[in-house]
Amino acid sequence: MRAIRAPQFAESEEADPMPTLTEEAVLKALATVQEPELGGDLVSRNMIRDLTIEGTKVAFTIELTTPACPLKDEIQARVEKALRAIGAEQIEVAWSATVRRASPTTPQLLPGVKNIVAVASGKGGVGKSTVSVNLAVALAQAGASVGLLDADITGPNIPMMIGAEGQPAASPTGKITPIEAHGVKVISIQFFLPEGQPVVWRGPLVGGAIQQFLRDVEWGDLDYLVVDLPPGTSDAQLTLAQTVPITGAVLVTTPQQVSLSDVTKALAMFRRVSVPVLGIVENMSGFVCAHCGETTDIFGRGGGERFAAENGIDFLGRIPLDITVRQGADVGIPAVAQREAGPASKALTHIARAIAGKVSVQAASEQPVLTVS
Repeated sequence: MRAIRAPQFAESEEADPMPTLTEEAVLKALATVQEPELGGDLVSRNMIRDLTIEGTKVAFTIELTTPACPLKDEIQARVEKALRAIGAEQIEVAWSATVRRASPTTPQLLPGVKNIVAVASGKGGVGKSTVSVNLAVALAQAGASVGLLDADITGPNIPMMIGAEGQPAASPTGKITPIEAHGVKVISIQFFLPEGQPVVWRGPLVGGAIQQFLRDVEWGDLDYLVVDLPPGTSDAQLTLAQTVPITGAVLVTTPQQVSLSDVTKALAMFRRVSVPVLGIVENMSGFVCAHCGETTDIFGRGGGERFAAENGIDFLGRIPLDITVRQGADVGIPAVAQREAGPASKALTHIARAIAGKVSVQAASEQPVLTVS
């Protein structure tokens, strides 16, 4: 009986060696990743930091232009796709942010303040201060350094709404030290008044108080100074525009026609004094029932979005009527700082990110772009 020989197998070929990633190859791949909001790629925008490569592992930091970047997940997905295409198997992305000044060459009264965002409305009662407070707190929650100036001298509600109490002290340099609340530096005429005392001032005194809050407050280094303006188009608005370079204005309206009619005048005023308008916010845009979830358009709906389209400005978002906004404002806990995020809180956070993105785009247009070979 013949022995059965075991089958002979050819020796297997050597496995392909692991790809060797070089810094040049990685940067070339990252140069194909477009920043979805600013335009340009991550490399030419000088956003890549601390790049290290170990075999097929790539690690680096992406430096954003605002910690409130709304498109971080999209950037991450684009980066991973580009690097896996060249053989990267392990990708570690860290994030940092350096807010840039929107007008870097403009001399100003506040050298430590990178961007001044004015929040305005054509009429009172549309939620302008609500937007101001929540914008400031949302930016601070994202990691930015933020100040909030209450320029509504005759109707100063900011301290109550943000929960800022006490009387500002003098700084070592002899300036006024702002009160801090929810990570935001706050100044208001209310800190210097007895409870219930009205401010009965003519226009020049109002303008003088705003100038003093800009000049004599120890703001320090801020990424954003949010200024809550009084309603209308008068002394406070002109004083601010003529005293400091405003990065941009945010207009607040309700959906109803009477509010839209007044915000038209505010838009015309900012254009006349050459202040960029970042966009418009529609507040009180429907009431969401807490029991059934149905939305009732008490003040109408869509007016702000139509206004934006008709006037060539951006629509930043709509905020529904939400009882938690009123409840929080009465006790100094802004909607975005409440433990459970309601519909208005989510909308306000989205709007804050949209505004931060608009400021970043404006700043990016002032920055030189690197040439990548």
